[in-house]
Amino acid sequence: MAEERLVYMDHAATTPTDPDVVRAMSPYLTENFGNPSSLYRIAREAREAVELARQKVAAAIGADPAEIYFTSGGTEADNWAIKGVAFANRRKGSHIVTSAIEHHAVLHPCQWLEKQGFPVTYLPVDADGLVNPGDLEKAITDETILVSIMAANNEIGTIQPIAELGRIARERGIYFHTDAVQAIGAVPIDVRAMPIDLLSLSAHKFYGPKGTGALFIRKGVRIDNLLHGGGQERKRRASTENVAGIVGLGRAIERATTDIPGRTARIRALRDRLASGILSTIPHTRLNGHPELRLPNNVNISFRFVEGESMLLLLDSYGVAASTGSACTSGSLEPSHVLMAIGLPHEIAHGSLRLTLGEENTDADVDYVLSVLPKVVSRLREMSPLYHQYREEEKHVQQ
Repeated sequence: MAEERLVYMDHAATTPTDPDVVRAMSPYLTENFGNPSSLYRIAREAREAVELARQKVAAAIGADPAEIYFTSGGTEADNWAIKGVAFANRRKGSHIVTSAIEHHAVLHPCQWLEKQGFPVTYLPVDADGLVNPGDLEKAITDETILVSIMAANNEIGTIQPIAELGRIARERGIYFHTDAVQAIGAVPIDVRAMPIDLLSLSAHKFYGPKGTGALFIRKGVRIDNLLHGGGQERKRRASTENVAGIVGLGRAIERATTDIPGRTARIRALRDRLASGILSTIPHTRLNGHPELRLPNNVNISFRFVEGESMLLLLDSYGVAASTGSACTSGSLEPSHVLMAIGLPHEIAHGSLRLTLGEENTDADVDYVLSVLPKVVSRLREMSPLYHQYREEEKHVQQ
């Protein structure tokens, strides 16, 4: 019988929409439902709401409102940034540089572009998941037109040296894009100081609604449109605006980026207690990702002799919602490309668990996970032939 209690620790996959965000959105689903492109009063009110949200998004990342374009989410923003820059700058060059641990919303467009004749370099990462700026400098050629490196990894939480990577690209006159979907609200982002030319974000990662995101495009960046069929978003992104979603995005990012250190301090403390509790009580475990340069809510741990999907199912029976990695590839039987890139062998990459905390998590939630997870791992190991083989080998060594 399923446990009635729910401990949600999969905030990297999605967050609940904050009640204050829902209240801000509600009028634009009912009385102020006008199409922002129309001319009557309720349409003008919708247009004003979209522009106010644009100001809030711009203020959150240090941009000008005219540099913010609303999208359907992070995936569309990534596709627009990468494909749009590639085709608009083809006469200048065709080479793209990214990293081996990007989200598939970046990797798959890059792989598609390779089939269109755009060579792509996939930078390696070290055992903590960090890109070496020296590797970027070596990878750049006279043909390079775009560098795309994520601000923070969605699986292992490692935070990249975006300011240094952006500076290298800027000094060579190359556009720099960052997928900041996991970073917004977790670490301060300033597109001028870093410096960033294009940035993707998604509302549902920071207590906003699903189906709404944005792409920051610095003034002067040459980029083709991704969607065609209308003059919305200053003729750059066709499709009727998701007004309620955009209003929700504006309220959510305003909320998430106010006092980031203060907002994340409690979650960081919970994260550290959860990670140390697991590592100290369950043998044959390791923390994946950088021990310090990591998202304040991310715990990613590998458990030897255990299969990740089985762990998730047993945890679910105890009412714990977690993940083995990216929610976008949860149906895949392949080991995580991120864990493989940091050097984990297949069998250990398959036994990894991602726990990502959020504002509603409490000390009691951490205590609960620390009480049920050892039982889950122990039960699965007792069914593991590899674990029994390991124990037999250990006995022989001790004899």
